[in-house]
Amino acid sequence: MKLVIVTDAWRPQVNGVVRTLERVAGELAARGDVVRIIGPDRFRNFAMPGYADIRLALTPRRALRTLLDEGRPDAIHIATEGPLGIAARAICRERGWQFTTSFHTRFAEYVTARTGIPPGFTWALLRRFHNAGAGCFAATPTLRDELSDRGFARILPWTRGVDLGLFNNEGARDAFPDLPRPIFLYAGRVAVEKNITAFLSLDLPGSKVVVGDGPQRAALQSSFPRAHFAGWRHSAALAEAYRAADVFVFPSRTDTFGLVLLEAMACGTPVAAYPVMGPRDVVGPGGALDEDLRAAALAALDIPREAARRQAERFSWEACTRSFREQLVRVDGAAPPP
Repeated sequence: MKLVIVTDAWRPQVNGVVRTLERVAGELAARGDVVRIIGPDRFRNFAMPGYADIRLALTPRRALRTLLDEGRPDAIHIATEGPLGIAARAICRERGWQFTTSFHTRFAEYVTARTGIPPGFTWALLRRFHNAGAGCFAATPTLRDELSDRGFARILPWTRGVDLGLFNNEGARDAFPDLPRPIFLYAGRVAVEKNITAFLSLDLPGSKVVVGDGPQRAALQSSFPRAHFAGWRHSAALAEAYRAADVFVFPSRTDTFGLVLLEAMACGTPVAAYPVMGPRDVVGPGGALDEDLRAAALAALDIPREAARRQAERFSWEACTRSFREQLVRVDGAAPPP
């Protein structure tokens, strides 16, 4: 099968969407499929205001049409609702091609947080975008229920996975040797929608560590000088950071899944989070959920690291990829080949 994935979220971004698409594309290629990812790097692009590492394609429709003609895809998956996703949707509709989409990000809440625009307006645009496709992939039961309640049609399950070899609980836990324990760690983009202030404001013993970067980092460093900001860490270095922590604190209320939850638990680090979409579907016995985030963080200290690891082992990239491929549709509407 020749598959084209169109995504506005691509390198140099570092987030769960990019990591998921990279891994699924690699798994599909290993089984013999031809996968082409079309991201903003193939077009004239510009930095999203406030996010220098997020590039957005500038008027991409004509060039995208050429790329699709060259690729002659059997199936098309539109992963995001940005300029590239909108252009791909329009091309598919004008040609009568079937396509699938996936819902990764609660843009309505993000837009409201930055502009004050009522979320209902953005939700209506998102619903119109996704309902044009043959199916919308969503990662968790909670997200699928919400999308259904909001009028989204043809919602399909697509879970996530974790590299259990890279993220493991067998190595040393000395990534932050000079910090007093217990160590409470957050990893991910440092931006307002991640609600990191809620974590850094907690009255907790030991140390607080932020792994990652983003537009809110300078302000948070100024407001919370006692917190340790470690910058981005990747691959083995990221696993070492997770492993060194006593608790992984996930303060977001808007993520639809939270791939970092699986990565932290795979390293044996229990999770503390709010009982909201994402953590509610993923954490289980591998952490503690509470509307009082401090209470959750302290309770997570008592959760065995083996329990966190076992919870992460319930998720695999193999199952994630299999689910993704089985639910694709060919551009002519037929099911993809086995």
